[in-house]
Order: sequence, then structure tokens, then C-alpha cells
Amino acid sequence: MSADLRSTDTELPAASQNGMTSGRPETRYPNSTQAVHAGERRYRAHDSLTVPIVQTAVYTFRDSQALVEYMEERMFWDEPLREEYGRYGNPTVRAVEAKLAELEGGQEAMLVSSGMAAVTSTLLLLMNSGDHLIMTDDCYHTTLAYCQKFLARYGIETTVVPCGDCQAIEAAIRPNTRVIFTESPTNPFMRCADLARLAEIGHRHQVKTVVDTTFATPMNLRALDYGIDLVVHSVTKYLAGHNDVMAGAVIGSHDLMTPLRQAHNMLGCIVDPHAAYLILRGLKTLALRVERQNANGLAVARFLAGHPKVRKVWYPGLDDHPDHEIARSTMRGFGGVVTFEIDGDGAMAHRFIDGLKIPTVGPSLGGVESLVSPIAVLGYNDLSPEECQALGIRDELVRLCLGIEDTQDLLDDLEQALDRL
Repeated sequence: MSADLRSTDTELPAASQNGMTSGRPETRYPNSTQAVHAGERRYRAHDSLTVPIVQTAVYTFRDSQALVEYMEERMFWDEPLREEYGRYGNPTVRAVEAKLAELEGGQEAMLVSSGMAAVTSTLLLLMNSGDHLIMTDDCYHTTLAYCQKFLARYGIETTVVPCGDCQAIEAAIRPNTRVIFTESPTNPFMRCADLARLAEIGHRHQVKTVVDTTFATPMNLRALDYGIDLVVHSVTKYLAGHNDVMAGAVIGSHDLMTPLRQAHNMLGCIVDPHAAYLILRGLKTLALRVERQNANGLAVARFLAGHPKVRKVWYPGLDDHPDHEIARSTMRGFGGVVTFEIDGDGAMAHRFIDGLKIPTVGPSLGGVESLVSPIAVLGYNDLSPEECQALGIRDELVRLCLGIEDTQDLLDDLEQALDRL
């Protein structure tokens, strides 16, 4: 296995060391070469090295016969195929989709306007009125709200089960269950799913499995390799990587992706060509960025776990994380998000955040700049104290989303901010 994501000061998960763990498939993680070249043609129009931005909403044809021939052959598209209208596709967008599909080990990828669009449209299109959905409780708050409140308006019932409890997932399956949805790692407590077991349960009961692996990226986790049916991403985060564009993606087999794409053409949540170009440029450095963010995440988690002013740390690379062994066996690296509690109240957590000099207060993650947020305020402020308590969201909870800054600089900044408390 290539060692491009390895760091001299980072311990590798077991899956990275031997490519195989007991009872689990060998996972061939992508590397920098694939991040740069995957899904792209060697030669392009005008001898351009980069994929061109095809900035058009309308595509023309030389004559009516050319239009007829195109319509007859449009199901066999290949980059850079033109489309008759921009809502149905774009060569720059197709280039991103081809790269994402190859990096995830999927047959096809679909780029959409945001990470939530990837989740919402996928779940909506996989189910009908009267169907049943199972999801885990540590998913992104907005995803939980969508499933429990919005889908309920259309006669789709949602059962929420404890994250990581495969027995509870299987026990919740009904004759009308159509989808099992989870994140891995989750937001904000970085819980990790046993993907092989989840896929086995889904296949045995003929229930589709959908996993949001935004926090991992294909550099750290390839859920399709474990038999998961569909993977979704908020491309806004690590994949684009520069906090300057919004998009989402769905990746899976041709059989599942074809009806999703056909419906997507009607829903119209598309990505414009310039945004697709920015995503493609960001993907070129994905392996390098994730390598640094993995190293920063593990170093920061270890530092915080040993600090007397930090009550608890959630990071799958730490031995005391509830899913540490699952993370070691399924992930190549543990990512750049560290969630922790300051040993004090919300006011103390805010003082700590305001004392940091490198991270900026903000709601996102996965970019080159580090971001920090008080979770109870930024993300859960619309919930009652009782609802927050049920989800484990306390005022002193902090989520630190690490960028690619120098590791020691980050550690020094954390130390000085904690020393002020």
C-alpha cells in the first residue's frame, strides 16, 4: 500500500498497516496521483492542461440530424459530452463527477448544489409515502430535523436508534423499511459505524444503506468497499477544501444512480461550471491536505486529552473513544475534527474560543483554515435545553475543525488559550 497519507508522528490505523482486518474487505485507498489524475482525459480541447470551465447554459447542434443522433446516444455519455441544456449536465461538472466516482470506488457520482441537497434528495427519492427510514441519533442536527419533521409530512416515518448499535438497527427494521442512514464519523461526536455489519444487515433485509462520509473523505474511508449502497458528501468541506464553494455529491452503482440522476434533472439542484472548476482544483490536493489534517487532528486530540482544563475529548484516534477499534479497522486516518468539553461552563468555553489566535469562529469544516465553534450556539440554538441535553450538547462543548496550519503552532495556540482560563 502507498504511504502518501502517512505521517512520521502519527500512528496508523490497523487498516492502513496491512490493508486487511479480520472479516473485512481489503480497501485500496486513493493517493495523490489519483487525486490529481483520476477521471480525467489526458488531452482536452485547445490543449488545455486543466479541465476548461464550460460556462454555458445552452448547447447547440450543427443541424437537426445531429440533434437526433445525440438524443439517441445520450445515455452513453463520456466526459466532455455536451448536453442540450445546462440543467442536464455540463462538461466541467462531469469531470468532477468522474473523479469523485473513481476516488470512492463507485461506478457513478452525481454533483449537487450542497451537502444537504445530497442527503435530502437521495432520501426523498429512495422512499415513497408509507415507507419507513432508520437513522442514527448522532447525525447532523439538520439531517435529523429533515427526516423527523419534513419527511413526516409526506407519510415517511423515521425511527432514530443509538449510533453504533447494530442490534437496535436490525430490531427497528419493519416490512416497509426502505433505508438505513448514518454518518461515519458523525457530527459532532465522531462516532464510527461498523460498515461491514451495517451493509450485511441491509442486504439481508433488502434495505438500502446510505452513509454520509463527509468527515472522512475517500482518503480515510471508502464505505462502498464494505458493501454500502450509496455514499453522500458535503463537497463544501474537505473535498473542495478552501471554504469558497458549496456543493454535495452522491456516489454509488449505475443501477441506483440512474434514477437519482433522472429525478435530479427535474429537481434542478445543480452546480454551476465555475463552482465545479473550484471543486476540481481543490480535489487535486485532497490527499496532501487530509494527510496534514489527520496529523493535526491526532496531535491536538492527544494534547487536549492530557490537559487538566479539558473534561473530555471525542476523537476516534484516541483509545477511549467508544468506536476506536472500529475506526482503526475501517479508516486510514482519523480526520481533522476534534470535539471536546472545557472543564467549566459555557462562559469559560467562550473565553477559551475567544482566546485562540489561529482558528476563526465559524460553522464549517474541512478547509485549509482552522475553524472553531461553541456547538450549543452554532448549530443547536434552535433546540430546547431538554432537547440539547438528550443529544449530549452542553454549553461547554467545543468543536475544533483543523486546517493545514503547522501542528506545533496549533498546539501552542491551544495551550496559551487554555492557560488563560
